[in-house]
Amino acid sequence: MIMPSQIRAARALLGLSQWQLADLAAVGAATVKRIEAASEIRGSADTFWKIQRALEAAGVEFIPAD
Repeated sequence: MIMPSQIRAARALLGLSQWQLADLAAVGAATVKRIEAASEIRGSADTFWKIQRALEAAGVEFIPAD
């Protein structure tokens, strides 16, 4: 699962606002804002998957740390 810092970085690389990412992921803008402000994973796994899939569909590739 991706971390909040990865979401912030991926969104910045794509030049998306929190509102635009929320729209692409079909989640609320307040949800994206809350997740990005957290220092650790907090929230529904389904929400994180929606955000990750939206970022990947926009061109971001997440690679394992190994």
